[in-house]
Amino acid sequence: MTDSLDLDARKGLPDHLRVLADLYPRADWRGHANFSDLTAFWLERHGMFRQLNDLLVEGTEKRLDGANPRFGREMQHYTSIFLNQLHGHHQIEDNHYFPQFIPLDRRLEQGFEILDRDHHALDGHIHALAEATNAVLQRIAAGEDDEAEARRLLEAQTAFRRFLHRHLEDEEDLVVPVILEYGAALE
Repeated sequence: MTDSLDLDARKGLPDHLRVLADLYPRADWRGHANFSDLTAFWLERHGMFRQLNDLLVEGTEKRLDGANPRFGREMQHYTSIFLNQLHGHHQIEDNHYFPQFIPLDRRLEQGFEILDRDHHALDGHIHALAEATNAVLQRIAAGEDDEAEARRLLEAQTAFRRFLHRHLEDEEDLVVPVILEYGAALE
């Protein structure tokens, strides 16, 4: 049985971890005095990850429709950027930011544990996406039909997108309200 807090099963943060998110709705974040340039940059990085994931899915869909002659070069380039940047981003969060946030509000400690588990789960998806991309690129380099591999790649990309979007939304709902509530303690 899957834990309802696992990345592949949950529909959002449980109510007891939304205590600050309910105080600070998304619509009010940017106007808050503790919303900093660093917070804006962090959210922009999340937006970039969403956009790159969408770009990868769209590129593979176009390839399967026969309308993407630059498919191999684009997949190699964008997948590399996407996965490397995402992995580095998660390392910074796990090793620098989350340890600063946890002591600020112990009610949310389980939330940061969930995000850490997400990062480990996403590592598996990162590897699966890299493997699926490499399988397509190998077929292209050999001049062979890559349609079956491209279909598997599209499945990996769309699964990754579902997990990534869930994780990013939950992470934002946990982290940004902590910053807004305790911004002065983070300086």
